[in-house]
Amino acid sequence: MIRKTLKKTSSHKKLRSFIKKYKIRPEYLATNRKMISRGVLIGLFIAFIPMPMQMAAVLLFVPFVRFNVPVGIAMCWLSNPFTMPPMYYVEYLTGSFILRMKPEPVKMTLEWFKNNLDNIFIPLYFGTAIYSVFGSLGAYFLVNYLWKRSVHRDRKLHRNDR
Repeated sequence: MIRKTLKKTSSHKKLRSFIKKYKIRPEYLATNRKMISRGVLIGLFIAFIPMPMQMAAVLLFVPFVRFNVPVGIAMCWLSNPFTMPPMYYVEYLTGSFILRMKPEPVKMTLEWFKNNLDNIFIPLYFGTAIYSVFGSLGAYFLVNYLWKRSVHRDRKLHRNDR
């Protein structure tokens, strides 16, 4: 369903005129399996990293990797002000567990973070690396699998209708 919606939207007349007017390379808005799954991969990879200006970081990949840019930007919105604290806390706990460090009891105040940043930095970013790599790769393969399954299902339905 999402695949068909993306296909319909990408072929819309207004979108094509927008692309032509602003001279946007059409592959950055392509809605095929590879471009969408790459956008999910890059967007989620950046979403798991605790840093400011995540959307700009997604755009830094544009010259090097071809992907659907709106999907990549939308995926980096996974980490928003509501999801950031639990997401980064789980990353910190995971990093502490793997590095066999005793996790600090966390207080959600700016002063606590300023005073304890050097104690939580390494476990946090170690956990971040794990979630960024494996979470984004898992989502990449899941999107590929679901896309292929959707295509096969549609072809089967089309064959049965004939």
